[in-house]
Amino acid sequence: MLHVRVISPEALTERALDALAGDDGVTHVIVLTGVAREPVGDVIEFDVVRESASAVLDRLRGLGLDRVGAIVIEKVDTTLSASADRAARRVPGLGVDAVVWHEIEQQTGEESALSASYLAFMIIAMVIAALGVLLDQPILIVGSMVVGPEFGPLAALCVGLVKRRAPLVRRSVLALGVGFPIGMVITIGVVWLLTAIGLVDKSMLLADRPLTDFIWRPDALSWVVGLLCGVAGILSLTSAKAGTLVGVLISVTTIPAAANAAVALAYGVRDEAVGSALQLLINMAAIVVAGVLTLLIQQVAWRRQERTG
Repeated sequence: MLHVRVISPEALTERALDALAGDDGVTHVIVLTGVAREPVGDVIEFDVVRESASAVLDRLRGLGLDRVGAIVIEKVDTTLSASADRAARRVPGLGVDAVVWHEIEQQTGEESALSASYLAFMIIAMVIAALGVLLDQPILIVGSMVVGPEFGPLAALCVGLVKRRAPLVRRSVLALGVGFPIGMVITIGVVWLLTAIGLVDKSMLLADRPLTDFIWRPDALSWVVGLLCGVAGILSLTSAKAGTLVGVLISVTTIPAAANAAVALAYGVRDEAVGSALQLLINMAAIVVAGVLTLLIQQVAWRRQERTG
């Protein structure tokens, strides 16, 4: 369930309430007349089950309340209410399967920003992965996957393509197109520095690395894993299951592949650099393809359920 707070100009308040009154998924409606100061207006608060949220928010935005007022959405973790239970029963489907598009667009839009923290996490993750490659330590590879911020822009790219949001697509491509090269360049510099002071050397890259050599040896299973992770990642976002998303992050070798390519470039090992780059491209393409298909299927399935429900 979601809690929604709306600031509405007095002239639109009744129309907003009418938009809520006809929806079975809305409950706990509160109206506070004239209490809002910035922007000026009335405050309407209500709870809505996730299955109805997108339709309700579309109606409110259709009144222009996101422009002349405000619409704030919050997740509700626990609700002890017979009225809320009735609302959930009246609306077809399950909340965990519902896609609240406004929530997903906002969340992924924030994660696609090319910010200083995004670049910092990208660099840190890639350097950790580079050390994992040289030391043949899977624990460092897993750590870099968790730290890496790349899934946010990838998910935003999927949402932007499905919802045809050109600005979201551009921001996502920019974040990926700038973040990975910067991370790789910094990683190359770090490898050269560590080599100069004698902490690592080229022989560590050329030695047998049975635990991490999969990173630069892509095969058909790389595509399969990328597809599965793309599906799981998008489902974890649309169903608001953060724990599942962590599992996705430690299953995709995007950051490790980029780091392996950077280390190989630093030492001039061409075949390993090419293999790592190919692994990176395969995983990113598979995630985007799977993410877009998952969102399209969810969109079609939910619309069909609304018509038959």
